Amino acid sequence: MTARVNINTLADIGAGQLPSMLVRQAVEMALAEDLGLVGDITTDATIPADAVARGVFAARTGGVVSGLDVARATFAALNPGVGFDAQVADGAQVAANTIVATVNGPARAILTGERVALNYMGRMSGIASLTRRYVDAVAGTGAAIADTRKTTPGLRAFEKYAVRCGGGLNHRIGLFDAVLIKDNHIVAAGGLELAVRAARARAGHLVKIEIEVDTLDQLDRVLAMAQTAPVDAVLLDNMTLDQLRVAVASVAAARASTGARIATEASGGVSLATVRAIAESGVDVISVGALTHSAPVLDLGLDFEG
Repeated sequence: MTARVNINTLADIGAGQLPSMLVRQAVEMALAEDLGLVGDITTDATIPADAVARGVFAARTGGVVSGLDVARATFAALNPGVGFDAQVADGAQVAANTIVATVNGPARAILTGERVALNYMGRMSGIASLTRRYVDAVAGTGAAIADTRKTTPGLRAFEKYAVRCGGGLNHRIGLFDAVLIKDNHIVAAGGLELAVRAARARAGHLVKIEIEVDTLDQLDRVLAMAQTAPVDAVLLDNMTLDQLRVAVASVAAARASTGARIATEASGGVSLATVRAIAESGVDVISVGALTHSAPVLDLGLDFEG
């Protein structure tokens, strides 16, 4: 099997928790959207101010859990007296009917925060669950699954965190943390070598540079520049399996002859039906836009105990 490079040549924001500041901001925005100018008129009219309740969050279908801290922050923002106890951790694979968290305390706050908490958890758990399916599909090949920038505006940090919960990697987080030269950049810059040289001159020593190639001829040109205008990764866009295998072999030969540590990334036309064969071509990373733009919401529910 072709030797692979360290996949950390692509951006990865780690597997830790979401920054609490981002969580607070997102929760406050969602609650403001839901409560408007006068609040939860249904709950305030029907539930006594001193009523307390206990409920359970359960997965109605199996999947991978993500977003527990966001749910906890939702209730805390409404009333610090609400207790939220996670029964599993983010990233846990659960079966249908598994209790993932319990909540207890002021009933009004629980009812008011229910939908916001479920919206975040359902969306994030759905992404984590789909990611896990892709990760499982390539198990044993050595290829990693990564996301893209095809995320919901305003929710990128949460969706990329969910990808990590599912066992995937994060590609660049935005336009600010890694250079990715695509076909339109090359045209506008006046050519492949001009684009790469300009990017290398501008990028700091910690910024990685990746270039998209659509053909094997383009890849050969990139590899020929490895000594004078090196890149850290090549994105093999919409290539056939035969092309991917040739590309991987060409990059491996360049690594052996020049010492360049170039990662190979396959993208385009990736589905659960095709991802295994793509991984077996020998690429280091497979980026999948569907992880964030097409993941179905995981069915979770909150039920009060009598």
